[in-house]
Formats: sequence, structure tokens, C-alpha cells
Amino acid sequence: MSKVILHIDLNAFFAACEVLRDPTLKGKPLIVGGANRRGIVSTASYEARKYGIHSAMPTYKALRLCPNLIIKEPDFKLYHHYSSLFFNYLKDHVSPLLEVASIDECYIDATERLKNNRNPIGFIKELQQALLQEIGLGCSIGVAPTKFLAKMASNYKKPLGITIYRRRELANTLWKLPINEMYGIGKATAPRLLALDIKTIGDLATTEDPEVKKLLGKSFFTFKEWANGRGSDEVIAEEEDPKSIGHSSTFMFDTENYEEISALFKEMSNSVSERAKREGKVGLTIQIVMRYYNFENVNRSVTLNKPTNNAITIFYEAMKLFDKNYKDEPLRLVGVTLQNLSDEGSLVEQLSLFDDFNEKSKTEVIIELLNEEYDKPPFLRLSDLKRDD
Repeated sequence: MSKVILHIDLNAFFAACEVLRDPTLKGKPLIVGGANRRGIVSTASYEARKYGIHSAMPTYKALRLCPNLIIKEPDFKLYHHYSSLFFNYLKDHVSPLLEVASIDECYIDATERLKNNRNPIGFIKELQQALLQEIGLGCSIGVAPTKFLAKMASNYKKPLGITIYRRRELANTLWKLPINEMYGIGKATAPRLLALDIKTIGDLATTEDPEVKKLLGKSFFTFKEWANGRGSDEVIAEEEDPKSIGHSSTFMFDTENYEEISALFKEMSNSVSERAKREGKVGLTIQIVMRYYNFENVNRSVTLNKPTNNAITIFYEAMKLFDKNYKDEPLRLVGVTLQNLSDEGSLVEQLSLFDDFNEKSKTEVIIELLNEEYDKPPFLRLSDLKRDD
């Protein structure tokens, strides 16, 4: 029996959060992104998109298209707040089988929730309206038997779309889409596929051309399975008592910008630290993941001398790993994970044997407060600097 997988994607999420904070922005052309000359559009409201403005466009070009454009600097604390409301609502009202894909999208296994529902489409429409009315966030929902098909379906109609992809109908739905719209096919690969006469997803689904196989390599079989409706239907939910605490995020567009990458690592380190403290956990190992433009994943980790949940330590160690292992190619995603978890209470008991524990705790608190107050490179302890061999 096929599962019912939903992919739920929040519409113009960052811009929507700004409108929730300041309702006077509703209906106005708005972007979230850098305001300086080198700034880039991260998200554009649908009103701004009517002027031809889109993500990854330089801000100065967006202003030429719409001189009265409103520009808001990103506020990730605000966005994480609404993201948490969104995910928690779905867990409470649909299913705890929820897999976070990014800050504004997720997969959810609704099979059990809809098993005895005589009007599943009605339920999904009500869910979409409830998210809009109760949280204030519009979304598009894809419904399908696999995660890939659900992802493609949610992207078909925006904003506020609901699209269903059934295996038996793929030849008349998914297969008719241009190949550049297929999830996972990058901007560099699409023209090369077109040169091999692969114009649609259906062309890729049915081809056995050795040149196409050579171009896509091992990914050829994955893409072919996806296009024929045979991809994964496993939604991987977070464990109740996790063995690790991690956070990853996808860039709006592939980037090599060190400042942008570093800023995201800092944001994620703070998120991991906050969650670990909230759950009373510390971790002995810090791991980073780097996903490059070609979907190559690289994982690197370091094991510390003592467990931590300190944001500064996590960020410092994550950046050391990044600096040692980054190979100067565009990145699509980065992540930070705290592993080898133990209860924070057990750490306090061990450290209380040492005379300097209370003083160290005070120092870390002061450093954290300084880093919250000033948007500068992180304040570090002298001992942290000495550890860098």
C-alpha cells in the first residue's frame, strides 16, 4: 500500500515573517536581503515578484525594477520562531512523523492520519487554511506516494497551491515538465541534458542513452527512479531522545562567500547550543557537513577534551573544521551537529571536583552576553586561542 507523503513549503517565508511583525507591509513590494550595493535578494514578496524581482538578484537591480521597494535585513531569530510554530503545529495536528528539509519546508507522513478519512483533500485544504489563519503563514502542499514526487508537487503551484501526483498519472503530469524544473538538476547540468535531447522529465524517465548515463554518473539511476515514482517514502523524524543535536540550512543560491558561510555557521551553532541547553544535554563531538553545488557531501568531526553545549565553542570548532576541509567550490548547504550526548547534570557533578569550575562558568556567561550584544567576530577565551595548533 502506498504512503501519503506531504511536502509543505511556506510561501515567501522570510517576507511573510516581516509582514507578521509589521502588518503595514502587507501588499507592498518587499525583499529580505542585503541593503548595500553588494547585497543580494534572499526572498521577494509576491508583490515584488510582479516587477520581475527574484531570489539571488543583486539588490541594486531590484531597486531599478522597483524604486519604491522596501528592503529588510534578515532576522533569523524571528524566522526560527515562526519556523518552530509551523513544525510544532504540524506535529500536533497531522503526525509526529515530520522531517525538516529546511527552515521553511518539511516532509510529513500523513498515511495514518488520512487512513480512515473519507475526504483527505478536504483535510489538506483545511490544514492549509489553518496554517494561514492561526499562524499567519501561507504554504503550498504537495501530495504524493514518495518524497521526491511530493516535493515536485508542492513546487507546481505557488502561492497557496495544493497539487497531487499519482504514479499512474505521471506521464500526463510530472513528465511534461521541462528538465530544468526537476529537483536536483542544477543550472549547469540542465543545458547539457538539453544538448542530449533530454528536454523534459519524461525524456529522462524513459531514456537509456549512454551519453546521458555518462553525464549524470551514479545519479542517473537515482533521477530515473525518482521520475518513475520509485523514490524513497521514508520520512525521518527526529528522535525523542536524540543521539545528536544538529541544524543544517540550505543557501538561497550556491555560494563561495566566506562571510556568508561563516555567518550561517554562527547562526546554526547558536541554534544547536540553545536546543542542547533547553534539553539539558552536552556533547563531546562536533561535526560539520558541507554539501557542494554538485550534491557531494563532506562530513568532518572533532572530539573535544570535555563535553560542551556552549555556542562559542561549537562555532569555533566548526569553523576550524571548515577552514581545514573546505575546497573553494560553491556550497549548497552546511550543517553543525553536536554528538556523543550526555546529560548536563552529570557534567556539572564531574566538573565540581575542580576549583576553577565556578570561575569558568562565569567567564563563559560573560563571553556569551558580549557576543549577543555585539555583532562582531566572536569573543573567545585565551585558552581557546591557545588550543589552535
